[in-house]
Amino acid sequence: MEISQIIPHIEALIFASEKALNANDITELINNAFGFLEERISLDQVESALNGIQEKYSTEFYPFELKQSGGGWQFLTKPDFHKTIAQLNGDKFLKRLSNAALESLAIIAYKQPITKGEVEAIRGVNSDYSIQKLLEKELITISGRNEHLPGKPLVYSTSKNFMDYFGINSTDDLPKIREVLADQLVEATIIKPEDFTDNSVFDQTEEGDEAETPNLPEETDGFEAESNEEDASPESPVE
Repeated sequence: MEISQIIPHIEALIFASEKALNANDITELINNAFGFLEERISLDQVESALNGIQEKYSTEFYPFELKQSGGGWQFLTKPDFHKTIAQLNGDKFLKRLSNAALESLAIIAYKQPITKGEVEAIRGVNSDYSIQKLLEKELITISGRNEHLPGKPLVYSTSKNFMDYFGINSTDDLPKIREVLADQLVEATIIKPEDFTDNSVFDQTEEGDEAETPNLPEETDGFEAESNEEDASPESPVE
């Protein structure tokens, strides 16, 4: 069977599916549909067809595109039309996670599988409410228990909905921690006397014998400790 013949079937499958379909899923579904005994559709053919479909819908003519998200292939509306379709979903479409929920979700995403106690140890506050909200939104799942800790506490991991929510195909697509930190580094500016436009400043630096050294506060051995008290108020709910 030619690739051009299976493309419409692949488009129909992805369009009708409630979840993302990967290439293996599509290959199996098409072969089951046609009941091929000798001439079965191969994975390579499906992947070639997917590349062709992706190129087809990447043009400006279509308001949607084929993308890998949530562990498979999906038809997604292009960013230019997000404000338009937001009207169909009302407040649900515009809801955002609270800062507390985002903190817990980020820790789980990078440290998974992880227990609630470990999340709280990193955040420094009780995280019952955040984790409950993330479970309700199906952004995280209970993936088992930690058999090595007392009481065998539950461990949490991100879900496929998490990947859909952030538009990624797998957790490997998350930005690396060192990349995030590198973007935040700011190189110090070195100020030289000749950089000043006021010549009097430069002249004063030349008179080293006459210049007085300003009195600087003595260095201390440590910094003032931050308060360890937890906020008595509950975490802000998810909007």
